[in-house]
Amino acid sequence: MLVALAANLVIAVAKAVGGILAGSPALLSEAAHSVADSLNEVFLLAALKRSRRPADRRHPFGYGKERFFWSLIAAVGIFVMGGCFSVFQGVEALRNGAEEKFSGYVAGLIVLGVAFLAEGISLLRALHQVHKQGGAAQGMRDPALRTVVAEDGTAVLGVTLAMVGMALHMVTGQVVWEASASLAIGVLLVYVAYRLGREAKGQLIGEAADPEASARIRELLDAQPEIDSVEALFTMKMGLDSVLVAARVDLVPGLDSERVEEVAVRIKRSVARIVTEADQIFLDVTDRPAEEARESPAATGERGGA
Repeated sequence: MLVALAANLVIAVAKAVGGILAGSPALLSEAAHSVADSLNEVFLLAALKRSRRPADRRHPFGYGKERFFWSLIAAVGIFVMGGCFSVFQGVEALRNGAEEKFSGYVAGLIVLGVAFLAEGISLLRALHQVHKQGGAAQGMRDPALRTVVAEDGTAVLGVTLAMVGMALHMVTGQVVWEASASLAIGVLLVYVAYRLGREAKGQLIGEAADPEASARIRELLDAQPEIDSVEALFTMKMGLDSVLVAARVDLVPGLDSERVEEVAVRIKRSVARIVTEADQIFLDVTDRPAEEARESPAATGERGGA
C-alpha cells in the first residue's frame, strides 16, 4: 500500500502541474481525484494498523471496527475532494470556457497516458489480491481492499474520460466535451463514495454475519439433543475476521448444572469450529420445567419440520 500511496502522490502532482499549465478542467479534476486517493491510502494504512490492536478494558471486543470507520472517512474524502471538485471544474468550464494551446493538449494527454498505465497496474495488483483471498465473495469482505479496488477502478475510468474529453476538445475546439468529462468524473466519484459510505455505515452500526454462517449456526443448535428450542440467535460483525454470536436456547428438562455447563462448552466449541471467525460466543441457557415441556408442541409431536 505504501507503493500505491507514493504512486498516487506522484501522479497527483503531475496532473496538477499539467492541469494548471494547460488550463485543463478535466486534468484538474483528475488531479483532485488523485489527491483524494492519496489521502485515502493514508486512512487505509491507519485502518490496517489500528484495527490490529488487541482488546483492552475500554474496548473488550477489540478494534476490528476501525477498518469500517476509516473506510467511511475515505468515502467522505472521495465525495468532497474528488466528486465535488470535479463537478465544480465542469461547471466553471461551461460558464467561462477554457482556452488551451496545442502544447497544453499534448502535455495533458501524455500525463494522462502515464497515469492510465500506473492506475491500470495498480488495479491489476488489487484484483490479484482479491483472487488470492478467495475471489470476490471473500476478498471484497475486507473494507480496505474493497476501497482500493473501487479507487483504482474509478481512477482508470476517470483517466479514460479525461483523455476522451481532452481529445474531443482538441479536435472540435468545443470546451463542452472537456467540461462534460469533468462532470462525468464528478458524478462517478460521488456514486462510488455513496456506495462505499453505505457499506461502511452498515458495518459500523452492527451488521449481522453472512446469512450462510447464521444458517449454519442455527442448524447446529437445532441438531443438539440437549436443546429443546432456539428462542433467539443474534450475530454481529466485529471486524474483518471477528463475529459475535449470542443465542438464547431452552434445554430439555432434567439436566443438572454440571451437565448444562458441559453442553454449553461443547456447543461453543462446535460453533467456533463451523464458523471460524466466531470468536465471541455467548449462550443464554435455560432449563425448562418438566410440566411446561410436557405441554409444549415438541412434547406432543406438534413441532414444525419433518
